[in-house]
Amino acid sequence: MSYATAAALQAAVYQRLRASSALYALVGDAIYDAVPPGTVTGTFVSLGPEDVRDASDATGGGAEHDFVVSVITDAAGFQAAKTVAAAVSDALADASLVLARGHLVGLWFLRARARRVETGETRRIDLTFRARVEF
Repeated sequence: MSYATAAALQAAVYQRLRASSALYALVGDAIYDAVPPGTVTGTFVSLGPEDVRDASDATGGGAEHDFVVSVITDAAGFQAAKTVAAAVSDALADASLVLARGHLVGLWFLRARARRVETGETRRIDLTFRARVEF
């Protein structure tokens, strides 16, 4: 088991999201690896938590990364958030990412969770994806 490819996977996911013209049309540059300090308004996308487990086999080392991409908005209702979440999913599901370290075997959508947060004025959708990486 190794966590060695985690940074490379995160960088590739971030670049893929930034390169999506459909996502850019919805949120512009508001795609963050780390949310800027202070209050962020509008709709934005943020890379989130990650769980990694060993997926090595007889042919070599590997890991499964379950990672979250969040869509957060102060827009009324969930429609805007769901539209952005669909663009994130389209950009990542079954994507062929090139990693600076390791090799992506596959990338799949696992689940999503939509909810109101704080005082109910903010909507959040957490999309969880699974990446299988070999190294």
